[in-house]
Amino acid sequence: MSHVPHELVEEFPADKDKIHALTQTDGHFIKLADDYQKVNREIHMIETKIHPADDGYEKQLRRQRLALKDQISIYLK
Repeated sequence: MSHVPHELVEEFPADKDKIHALTQTDGHFIKLADDYQKVNREIHMIETKIHPADDGYEKQLRRQRLALKDQISIYLK
């Protein structure tokens, strides 16, 4: 378990400029990125014990983050 947030530009460093451009112009991408950030931050809060949660909920959030990351990855290609 990592206590480092998985920020979007850290997950896709080669696409940093593309991510920035899309978050300025593309409504669908903005929604995906926003959803990813919300879920990611919630996971980070659980990992650092700021907002404890049960394992099932944390696993659900991790699956949701992975699904969003997959959608973003496809979008960036």
